[in-house]
This record gives sequence, structure tokens and C-alpha cells, in this order.
Amino acid sequence: MKILSQLKTSTFQLALLYMVVFATSVFLLLAFIYWRTAGFMTEQTDETIEAEIAGLAEQYRGRGVNGLITIIRERVARDPNAKSLYLLATDDYLKLAGNLSTWPEEAQIQNGWINFTLDDKVGWKGSERLARARVFEVQGGLRLLVGRDVQELTTLKRLIERAINWGMGITLALALLGGFMMSRSTTKRIEVINAISRRIMNGHLSLRIPTRGTNDDFDQLADNLNQMLDRIVYLMEGIRHVSDSIAHDLRTPLTRLRNQLENTLMAVDNDEARDQAAKAVSEADQLLATFNALLRIARLETRGNAADKTVISLGELVADACELYEAVAEDKDQAFEQAISMEVKIEGDRDLLFQMVSNLIDNAIKYTPEQGDIRVAVEELEGEAVLEVSDSGIGIPDSEKDNVFQRFYRVGKSRSLPGNGLGLSLVSAVTEIHQGRIELSDRRPGEENPGLRVQVFLPLYRPIRGKALRVQEQALQAGAVEPDEKETQQESSLSQS
Repeated sequence: MKILSQLKTSTFQLALLYMVVFATSVFLLLAFIYWRTAGFMTEQTDETIEAEIAGLAEQYRGRGVNGLITIIRERVARDPNAKSLYLLATDDYLKLAGNLSTWPEEAQIQNGWINFTLDDKVGWKGSERLARARVFEVQGGLRLLVGRDVQELTTLKRLIERAINWGMGITLALALLGGFMMSRSTTKRIEVINAISRRIMNGHLSLRIPTRGTNDDFDQLADNLNQMLDRIVYLMEGIRHVSDSIAHDLRTPLTRLRNQLENTLMAVDNDEARDQAAKAVSEADQLLATFNALLRIARLETRGNAADKTVISLGELVADACELYEAVAEDKDQAFEQAISMEVKIEGDRDLLFQMVSNLIDNAIKYTPEQGDIRVAVEELEGEAVLEVSDSGIGIPDSEKDNVFQRFYRVGKSRSLPGNGLGLSLVSAVTEIHQGRIELSDRRPGEENPGLRVQVFLPLYRPIRGKALRVQEQALQAGAVEPDEKETQQESSLSQS
């Protein structure tokens, strides 16, 4: 799988493109060398044959047929290895002189040149060899063949062809290996950046991307990203400082206002005034609850996966939450069904998970009409822990399922019901901390009130896997770079101001 993912990287594809261009260039160069080399050797052979023909023609003009026969016999005698080939024959191919006894019948004729095989059919004694010759007619109806043994030339051409093929194969192999190694080296550095970026996105804002000190492109990219992260952390600390100031400045007056309204409620005797004071206290409580929920979500989002995680039984936790809300469902005459497996274990923050489950069950009860039904289930599915809360309420349209996790977002049908639109935002934040995911679907598709099925998928606790992840986390922590001291001092001074 790693090799396949390696082959899909843009670095490897770029190296592959370079390999194709390089291999094409090498092939064209070798083909040109072969063409020139083979052509030169063939031209040399043809020129040698032409020179011999010119000598024989001169002898024929000076001494006639008898002189031609004599000179052919002399040349054959001087060449015991039969590198030069001669055959003088009559018009009916009867031999008059030469070192071939029979005219080659299966010769391939091209532009006056013939290529044939030296074998016993032409009176050749020895192993079969390739030959090239020129044929022309002599006055008096005679036929003359003058050629050369080109076996060594052919062997050399084949040797060059094999060398070119091997050279191309080695070139492609080395280019592929080089591209793979270059891609692997680059991918490793990119994966380090991706791994640390994922941890930073999960809330480890103190981590920084390591550099090698080579000041190459990756080091420059890492430096720029680190500076960007430093700036983001600096601004986030400023926003957090402002949020804390708002919390201290507004929570206390709101609490005082709420207490004063409650004192007023207890002091007045007028029923109408008591009703108005009670409504004001309720509104103040809702404001405080909304403000606390906002701060809690903000803390969760900046906290990342730094939650205090322990091994817990998801089934037992959900059962405790169901026990708390079962009475509320009975008050609304709602059927409350439970299908909880106590064997499902996860690693997480118990308080945060309990808050998440409570929000889901509370929403299900709130948006399900009287005499409706609610189902809570916990099971293990395909290696994941699955928490499911479904109801027969008004449901959420498909077009709005991706928006309900935004803060203060409320579906049109639910705006008349009490709430602040922060419940699912908190659920999303807790799920993200635990590396889980949420899926929303209709419980009864196609009906007027389709209901809602919320499924939260969380990683199962596996001791071996958990240990390996902790080792990997420690390795990444060791390879990551902490922010520089100067920036940390800036953040500290800002938070203290």
C-alpha cells in the first residue's frame, strides 16, 4: 500500500515525466549513433566491393575474358579466408572462375546489390555466413558477381543493437529507481509536514515543523508555516484574552442581575409583577447558559485532543445518561428504548463524552412530540464504537444537515422550541477531540416527520494499537519544534496584560 501511495504522489509523477523525457533523449541519441555507425560500416563494405569491381573492369578492358578469369583466380588464391567473393559464369550460370560454385538463387536483390547466405547451396565449405555482393553483366553474355563476407559486420551490428537495448533498459531502470528514491525522500519530508499539521489542527498549537538547516525549498516552506503558526497563536491568544475579559466583565453583572431579579421575585406580592420577574430570571438563566456554552465550545476547540483520556465503557456511560433522562421522557409519555452493549470500550474524557451523550438525548426528547419514541443504542461496527440516538420527531432536512453543527444555527421547524442552537456544536467539538465522526440521517425517510438518526463513530480502545499510537505520538513530539522563546514571551505578556 505504501508503494502504491508512493506511485500516486506528484513528486513521483514528475520524476516519471522526467524519466520519459530523459529516456527518449537517450534513445534518439543511441539510435543516431547506431544509424551512423552501421551506415558507415555498410558504406565501407560497399566501397571495397566497388573498388574491386573497378579493378576487375580495368583488367577486363585490357586483357579480355581470359585476363579477367586469370585475375579472379589470382585474387582467390591470395585470399584463403574467402573474405572476398567472386563468381564469373555464363549466361546459363555455369561457373568459369571464382570461389563460389553456384549462383545464389535465393538472394535478395536491391538496387543492383544482393544479400545472400553462404552455405552448401553455393558451394561454401564451412559454417553459414552472410554475404553482400554486386552483380552485373559482362560483354559476351557473361555474369559477374563480386562481394564480401559481411558476417562480422552483421554480428557487430547485432552487438550494437543489444548494447542499445540493454542501455535503454538500464537507463529506464535507473531513472525509475532514481525517481522512486527522489519521490520517497520528498514524500517523507511532506509527510512530516502533514503529520505535524494534523496534530496542530487537533489542538497542539505549540508544535512546529522541523527544518534540516539546508535552507532549501522545504526549509523555507517550514519557516514560513512556522511563522504563520506563531502569528496565528499570537492572535488567538489575543482573542482568548479578550474572551476572558468579556467573560469576567459580563458574567458577573449577569449573575448580579439574575440574583437581583430573583430577590425582586421573592419580595413582590403582586402576581403580575412576580410573573414578569420570573420571566426575567428565566431569560437571565438562558443568557448565562448560552454564554457558558459558548465558552465551553471555544475551550474545547482550542484544547484539541489534549483531553484527559482514560479507558471507559461507552455502554456504561450511555446507560448512566439514559437513566438520568428516562424520567423526562416518561413525563412526555415517550417510549424510551435502549439497546446498549456494555462490552464496547473507548479511550476518552468521561465528562466530555457524558456531556455529548446528554446533549443528544436531550435534543431527541425535546424535538420528539408526546407519545413519540426514542431509541439509544451502543454497538461495535466494523472496528468502531457506534453511539446511535434516533427519534420520531420533526427531523432535519437533507439540505440543512451540514449546517446544524454551526453555532446558533437552528432548523426552521425548531425555532419555536426553547434552545440556543449550541447543543450539536458542542457534540461536534467533543467528537472531533476523540477523532470520531458524526452522521445524520432520517429515521423514516419519505414521511412528513421523518425523525432523526444521529450516529457517532468513535475509535475502539485496543491496547496494542493504543500503545503504538502513543509511541508514534512521542516520536512526532520529539521531531517537532517548539515555538521560539521570543514568540512565547510575547504570548505570555499579552495574556497577562
